[in-house]
Order: sequence, then C-alpha cells, then structure tokens
Amino acid sequence: MSTATHQIGWKTAAAIVVSNMIGTGIFTTLGFQLSDITNTYSIFLLWIIGGILALFGAFCYAELGSYFKGNGGDYIYLKETYHPVFGYLVSWISLIIGFSAPVALAALAMSKYLSAFNYTFGNGFAIGFIFLVAATLSFSLKTSSRFHNFFTLIKIAFIIVLVILGGVLPGSASGNSLEFGTSWQDEIMLPAFATSLVFVTYSYTGWNSASYIAGEIKEVQKNLPRALIVGTVFVTLSYLLVNYIMLKHAPVVQMAGKEDVMGEAAGNMLGIGFGKIVNIFIALQLIATISGYLWVGSRLTQAFAKENHLWRSLAVNNKKGIPVRAIFVHAVIASVIILTGSFKEIFVYTAFILQLFASLSISTVFFLKKDQRKIFKSNLFYIFPAVFLLFSIYILYFTLIHNPKESIIGLGIVAFGLILYAVDQRFFKKPTE
Repeated sequence: MSTATHQIGWKTAAAIVVSNMIGTGIFTTLGFQLSDITNTYSIFLLWIIGGILALFGAFCYAELGSYFKGNGGDYIYLKETYHPVFGYLVSWISLIIGFSAPVALAALAMSKYLSAFNYTFGNGFAIGFIFLVAATLSFSLKTSSRFHNFFTLIKIAFIIVLVILGGVLPGSASGNSLEFGTSWQDEIMLPAFATSLVFVTYSYTGWNSASYIAGEIKEVQKNLPRALIVGTVFVTLSYLLVNYIMLKHAPVVQMAGKEDVMGEAAGNMLGIGFGKIVNIFIALQLIATISGYLWVGSRLTQAFAKENHLWRSLAVNNKKGIPVRAIFVHAVIASVIILTGSFKEIFVYTAFILQLFASLSISTVFFLKKDQRKIFKSNLFYIFPAVFLLFSIYILYFTLIHNPKESIIGLGIVAFGLILYAVDQRFFKKPTE
C-alpha cells in the first residue's frame, strides 16, 4: 500500500489546528473574564496577547516539528533534549489532561448549549457522544479526514456567519458590554488580568496540534509551518471578532460567571427562537473539537506507548493503521473527568498544567543550533521562545496564587506520573546485558 494514502496535506493539518483551537474556550471563557475584567480594551488585549503567544509558540513548534520528524510532538522534544522522564511526564499529562480533559470540556459545553431546548442534556449525553466520535475515527484515515474536515467546515462557516450577523445587526434593548474608557490602564495591572490569561491561553491550545502528527503530513518541512501559521492567524482574528459580537449583544450582568455566553448574546441578537439555532451550531462545531483532540491525542499516546512497558498495549493499530485502543482510552478518561469535577475546576487545572508543559517544550528550541533550524535562520528567532516563556511565568505564578486548589490538583496529577515512571523503570526495564 502506498505511503501517500496514509498522509495528509497542509489543509487537513490546518483544519486540525483550527478545530483544536476553536471550540470550548471561545464560547465559554468570556463569562469568567467579565467577573473581574470589564473594559473592552482589556478584553481585546487578553485575546491579542493570547494570539501572539500562540503564533510565537507555533513558530517554535514548526522548527521543532521539522527537526524531530515523526509523530510525538512534546514527547519527542523533551525526551531527546532533556531526559526520558520529561517525555514520560508530558505523555502522561497529554493522556490525562492535554487531550482527554478538552474532550470532556467540549462534551460538557455541548450539553450546556443544547440544554437551551428545555431538556437537560446531562453527563450521560456528553459521555455517549464522546464514544460515538471515537467509533467514527476508528475506521480509516480517509474516513477520519472526511468526518473531521466536514465538521471543521461547519465550524468555520458558523464563525463567519455569526460574525457577519453580529456585526450587521443592531445592539439589543438589553444593552451591551462595550466599554472603551480608560479603566483598562488599571485592569491590566490586576492579578485578575493574569489569571484571565490562563483562560485565553487554554482557548488557543491547539496551535501545536499539527506538529504531533508530523509523520502523517506530506512534505512536512513546507506544510507543517504553513498549517500552524495559517491556522493560528485565522483563529486569532476569529476570536477577536467573536468576542466583539458577544460584548455588543449582551450586558456584563447577563454574561458574568456563565459558561454559555454566546447563547446569551445570540438570544438577544436574534430572538429566543433563532438564538436556540445558534446553540445547535455551537454544539455541532464542538464535534470537530472532540474529533481533533481524540485524533491527535491518540497518536501522541501511541508514540508514548511504544517506548513504555506499562502502556505498550496502547500502541496497537487496527488493519487500517488507526490506533484504536489509544482513541478509546482517551474517551474513557474523558468520561471519568466528566464525572469527577465541575466545568470551571477542570478548566483551570487543565489550562495551568498545559501552560506549564508547553513552556517546557518551547524551552527545547534553545538547544537547536543555527544550522539545525530549517525555517528561521536568524538569531532573532530566539525572541519567540523568550517572549512565550516570560508570559508563561507571569501566567503560572498568578494562577498558582489565586487558584491554589486547581493548581495543586494539576500538580498532583504530574506527581502521580512521576510515581508511574519510577514503577515502569523499576519493574519493567529491559535488561541491558
């Protein structure tokens, strides 16, 4: 069988980037931000900073993905650069938090938005839908691509239509949240600004996703950077416009502290009936988010499993080359997460730990020599990881101080991974002689 049949082009790779980013975060986090930050300039600045960090991170991952060929992403970068324990930990975190928690959050958000139809779509619905998507991704790479691209197309079309409608239609009688005063100067100095950034950086999580499947991308040195950059720029512009639409069509009091903020704005913008149709499309576009995380996460878990005895059984492919066991393990873990935490709690510890490990992975680019870089030859390249890491320290510090419970839960999951690594090394290590 030709290798080309098991490879994807830059458009599918960019679709994975877009679908992994646009999803739960943009349609749920504004309410959490508005609890403390209300100036429109402050809100926009949060999302611009998030976009810049995602783009700088994408540049770094483009270099890393071009140098470290094959699937694996952070696992390969950290294992080869630092020590196998870091590769083990990032893979453990990806299994539990990085790809399973976002699937859980997307499914929970689907349930929340669909509940606008006077029927409670609870945890059972969310879990059942996760397994339905997992089953669909198990047939073949071609089927997975068609399924994923179809729902990503819905996602992109929905965002475009929503932005056009929101921009053209006048503000509602309920008022708006647009505030262009000078209070932003004080708000950006608040600890709440830094903790709001953790929600924003989570919403951009996915800018690195195509690098995890570098081994499945045709002409990776050309197509991986293109997919990462095109996907990230598109998402940044989309996020700014979607936030503007929500701020324009709903007052702060209606959105602050709520998860289904777009549903609130859409109800004001289009009326209750048409607003519910928007809820359906938000739910539909979240299918691509679930699909993207299960697809990419299973490949990373497979790469991890091949080299660690405890997880060896997860490396198995079916006849079509799909890591089905890894896909369904992510589905099971996402289901357990749904049953064990609140939406916001899951959100914060997920965002905190993902930011921590993204920072560790980004730091590995400092070990690439100039002649090993394939895309950015100038030493000005180091501005990208330096800015990313400085903002990460800022975000992580304030998140730890202001959300200690969630941060400790995340660090506890990391600590358990260290125990598993020690067990794997102690009891399953191959003899050297």
